[in-house]
Amino acid sequence: MNRELIRNFSIIAHIDHGKSTLADRILEITGAVDIRHKGNQLLDDMDLEKERGITIKASMVRLAYRSKKDGKEYVLNLIDTPGHVDFTYEVSKSLAACEGAVLVVDAGQGIEAQTVANFYLAKDNKLKVIPVINKIDLTSIDIPRVKRQIVDVLGFNEEEIILASAKEGIGVEDILERIIEVIPAPSGEIAHPLKALVFDCRFDVYKGVVIFVRLVDGQITPQTQLKMMHSGKIYKIEELGVFKDLKYSKADTLTCGEVGYFTANIREAREIIIGDTLTDVKNPCKDAFPGYRQPKPLVFCGVYPVNPGDFTSLREAIDKLRLSDASFVFEPENSQSFGSGFRCGFLGLLHMEIVQERLEREYGLNLILTVPNVVYRIRNRKGELLEVDTPARYPSPQDIEEAQEPYVSLLMIIPVDSIENTCDFVKSRRGTFKSSEYLTEDRVKLTFDIPLSEIIVDFYDCIKSLTRGYGSLDYEFKDYLPTKLVKLDIMLNGVICDAFSSLMYKEKAFSRAHALVTKLKELIPRQLFEVAIQAAVGTQILASDKVRSVGKHVTAKCYGGDITRKRKLWEEQKKGKKRLKQFGKVEIPQEAFLEVLKI
Repeated sequence: MNRELIRNFSIIAHIDHGKSTLADRILEITGAVDIRHKGNQLLDDMDLEKERGITIKASMVRLAYRSKKDGKEYVLNLIDTPGHVDFTYEVSKSLAACEGAVLVVDAGQGIEAQTVANFYLAKDNKLKVIPVINKIDLTSIDIPRVKRQIVDVLGFNEEEIILASAKEGIGVEDILERIIEVIPAPSGEIAHPLKALVFDCRFDVYKGVVIFVRLVDGQITPQTQLKMMHSGKIYKIEELGVFKDLKYSKADTLTCGEVGYFTANIREAREIIIGDTLTDVKNPCKDAFPGYRQPKPLVFCGVYPVNPGDFTSLREAIDKLRLSDASFVFEPENSQSFGSGFRCGFLGLLHMEIVQERLEREYGLNLILTVPNVVYRIRNRKGELLEVDTPARYPSPQDIEEAQEPYVSLLMIIPVDSIENTCDFVKSRRGTFKSSEYLTEDRVKLTFDIPLSEIIVDFYDCIKSLTRGYGSLDYEFKDYLPTKLVKLDIMLNGVICDAFSSLMYKEKAFSRAHALVTKLKELIPRQLFEVAIQAAVGTQILASDKVRSVGKHVTAKCYGGDITRKRKLWEEQKKGKKRLKQFGKVEIPQEAFLEVLKI
């Protein structure tokens, strides 16, 4: 294939700015799908993506397009990427396989926080960026204002900006022509030793592990014996091809500049490292790619099967899921309350929620998740620095010299009239104001330093409410700073329930304790015995309440006679309830664990 006719590009944007809709129109114009059978979100192959209207996993497809200007047929390798901050890793690894990116901006919303973050991500990868204003068919939009934002904030010239409506198909061909004109053809030499980047993987029930590669130098044929340079594994190709027109299509050869896939009867998902370098065993290249920067999980929680017998199925499911999502980590863990499970690390709360739903839907599992925590650092009296990502690993308070918690640099873009309310709210979450910058007359960029633990649960929802839906945010890890840390335990009848235990800032413990006890009183059903719910820090009880026992009318059969007969039955009932309270197990419904996350 003529390398000069290949274009590799991604579509990047803030969440809900129309990336997937634009990808749909490109698929239709290039003839990748029959226009009579067109649908929405064609590259979003998970039901979960279609239901939520968000892209979770980057998707790649190969297209053929004949240019209107020079009449040549070009091969376009398109990667559609997610827009939520929790899935930035998917964007970064997709950009590594491209030479250019289409940056989509909503004509109604304008530039958002993730627009800026993705733009700089593309620039860091030295990509050519094409700015597009989407949704121009909407009423009540101000295109000149959005153009000024793109020019002032991102530094483009106004004539570079393309106006489009992905929904109506307006301007899509202009985008394709600009891609051909502006984005450079891939570099590389076919005569050089094979050097290819493993940028994605999927698990197929029939094919096993499907590995997607971007060839930088050399070529691959079905006879090539492949070697992963970082892992040292050697593979014999079973099937070689490209992902064309939304389906696997076999090919005889892949040459430098192309994007394709191969299978090698790999059944063990753990063998593959995303970002590894692929080369030929007989004629290897000298240097490997540095690999992707491994994302650092920010939120941790325990994942356990409701049925302990499903532990093996959960382990296999997590192995397969990690193949398509390398940004979450896991390790085995045991809990007094739930038995065997895994301690999993995620990039954010939405990421955690998506992984849970995928495990339950795709692998038929019924799961319990514990309260999410961030990773704290504890310096003990011996001078050792410990990383604590679960309350069970929290050392005794008398052994702690200093506690540290992770802080992030928070970037928010909000309407000017929401500044006061937003700043007050962020400061109530222990945020420290750093800077402000007016992007336009009605939009302002705010920067704060804030503890990660304060933003992982409901922070984004609150910002959306305060700004009437017009606020957006992005954050990145900054550093660990000293804090006052305590461990809040929930006790049911004097027994600590580790699933509800959490680590938190000392000043927040009292209000959190009362909120947890009140909520658990509503959620825990009445038992045959009284249940005492207590929230404690060490030996100090901060909040307490009781769930009354189910009443049973033991004297219903007594009619007439002496009162001592009834008293005897009441005394027997009291002894029985006392014995039940001692040995009985409190039944906690699964929704209680999920509701506690929202407090």
